Amino acid sequence: MQPARKIRIGIDVGGTFTHAVAIDAASLELTGTAKVPTTHRAAEGVARGVIDALAQLMQRHAITRDQIALIAHSTTQATNALLEGDVAPVGILGMGPSRSAWIASAQTCIPPIPLTPHRRLLIHHRFLRSHLATPERIDALLRALREAGARVIVAAEAFSVDDPRREQLVCERAAEMGLPATATHHVSRLHGLRTRTRTAVINAAMISRMLDTADMTERAVRDAGISAPLMIMRSDGGVMDVAEMRRRPILTMLSGPAAGVAAALLHAGVSDGIFLEVGGTSTDVSVIRNGRCQIRSAELGGRKLHLETLDVRTVGVAGGSLVELARPGAIASVGPRSAHIAGLPYLCFSRLATESLQSAIYETPDDRSRRVCARVGDTLLAITPTCAANVVGLVPPDDPAAGDGKTAAGGFDRLAPTLGFASGSALADAILRAAARRVGELVRGLIRDYRLDPALVRLVGGGGGASAIVPAVARELGLPFENARHADVISAIGVALALLRDSVERTVVSPSDEDIRRIRSEAFDSVLRMGAAPETIQVFVEVDTRRNLLRATAEGATDIHRPDGESERSGAADSIESTVRASFGPAATNIVRGRVAAGFELWTADLRPTGLLCWLRRARTAIRIVDRAGRIRWASNSAGWTASTCTRAPTDVLALAERHTRYSDAGATIPRCFALADGRVVDLSGLCDATQVSEVLRWELQRIGGGDDCLLLVENA
Repeated sequence: MQPARKIRIGIDVGGTFTHAVAIDAASLELTGTAKVPTTHRAAEGVARGVIDALAQLMQRHAITRDQIALIAHSTTQATNALLEGDVAPVGILGMGPSRSAWIASAQTCIPPIPLTPHRRLLIHHRFLRSHLATPERIDALLRALREAGARVIVAAEAFSVDDPRREQLVCERAAEMGLPATATHHVSRLHGLRTRTRTAVINAAMISRMLDTADMTERAVRDAGISAPLMIMRSDGGVMDVAEMRRRPILTMLSGPAAGVAAALLHAGVSDGIFLEVGGTSTDVSVIRNGRCQIRSAELGGRKLHLETLDVRTVGVAGGSLVELARPGAIASVGPRSAHIAGLPYLCFSRLATESLQSAIYETPDDRSRRVCARVGDTLLAITPTCAANVVGLVPPDDPAAGDGKTAAGGFDRLAPTLGFASGSALADAILRAAARRVGELVRGLIRDYRLDPALVRLVGGGGGASAIVPAVARELGLPFENARHADVISAIGVALALLRDSVERTVVSPSDEDIRRIRSEAFDSVLRMGAAPETIQVFVEVDTRRNLLRATAEGATDIHRPDGESERSGAADSIESTVRASFGPAATNIVRGRVAAGFELWTADLRPTGLLCWLRRARTAIRIVDRAGRIRWASNSAGWTASTCTRAPTDVLALAERHTRYSDAGATIPRCFALADGRVVDLSGLCDATQVSEVLRWELQRIGGGDDCLLLVENA
């Protein structure tokens, strides 16, 4: 008897449309899609669109309630609340010890935060010395804050990360008065009272709106008889349950691009590359390195928050960008104004006869630049990179950006002479090059900032406009590229596949093994409580000695399915070898399939130095790790490795790290360390001491049998 199918549902709330997808939980293949307009103006807000998209998806693809294993959705509510200034006035009850009361009072007194040119987040402040924090005095100050206009409360005490009892008492007293409240230790366990308070203020300001949306969505799902877990996308690329979102809604802020990056990792199988999610108005660019997305601290109003988000950089160039002419025969710019904002149809999607087409100029009172358009009668048609890509044949027939190539080509041929170009293809090529230059600048910046090896960089495109932009950027930079399958719904797929995730941070000077063990256990337990299967949980520990920061990030799946490539091998051996050889590049020699162990294949090659003074430089060992699905999961052009077992690995990694440690006047620098075991890549690269690497690896391998194979890898810094 065949087991009943299980479906993971992902819903991505975009600016124009809300996309829903159904993913088979066993094969992780896309089995259905649905799309509805995003309901910004509905009484229920965007929650109405989430519910409508879910209902349409279930009806269209005959999905029953008992087949749904999980529902996850992204949300724009937090970001929109800040962008629109739709937030509640906040009251801060600051506390601190008598000996430093004036410092604590100053650091918890946050000035109004600008949200829009005309709106600010209003903040009221009262202060209480910690030893006087009785229920009666707390109640009196809470009433004063409410009378001043506060509608939500922040409890902010110096050193509450070490002793949160008084902050918790303030939250309890506020709840009894009917005031929603949050505490600074809820949003961060880092020292730095001012930044922690500012982060808690943002969290508190959006609580009411986020709770309304969460309650509405959850109620609709439960009323429909669906008992599957309901998850919400986080800004760092993971998902969390509704209970955690109610406590920390700020974690959904700036989460728009996170779903696409999650899909690049889990659906497209990108382990190293630059992901470009191309929409109609903008392109989001992010780095994936060693199978991990890159994280940065969020900012608001030029001030840092204790909030980790994906490092996603956005440029106002995309598939629907309008074109500005500098002079006949020269493109001045592509974007940031788009056909979507201007309300103009694309030339390549029109069905109008182009014989009577003429060039025209589109301009608006708030934008003095003159955008090139086409005119047929009284109808203006946008000239966009998507149109240009259709003209030069970059868009596959079944691609979401595929339009009427003949119409586009005919229109460009008629427009070209009037705009100073020799042919329609020359006009199209000039548009694509101008668009690629702007996006390429962002890509170059990421390569430089993260010190990526250009020989390992590949571009991966997602979003409905990927075929219009990504091939042109790849040509501009001389890099390989591919566009992900189902690019138009890539973000919804990412929501469905995203792992449960949480991060725990502490301010610790010279952390001990016990400090690391404790924070690792806390992060593990957090995602376990959310519903992650313990077999799937992995923890990444990072020690930042410059900031005295200790961080543990745990992620895991909601079922025992491993979303890391344990499906059947996707290609023949000769095809995999061809992929690996192409990844090594033409300079590689002595390419060898070195070992099959721990659920992976290890390939090595020698890279000989070239160019001037090459005789002064040593040859390097390049390594590629291929998983059971035939995908390259780890790559380095300057690495080392050794075979081990799960029993010996904590000792063997010390010897391997020592062989690759570099010494200078500044001290010893250990290589970035990794381990392969039981089909997983254990990332130890966030640790800066070899003994820490050994101990963390020991904990990670405890559940695996002592005789199991383990491969140890190091990447030279």
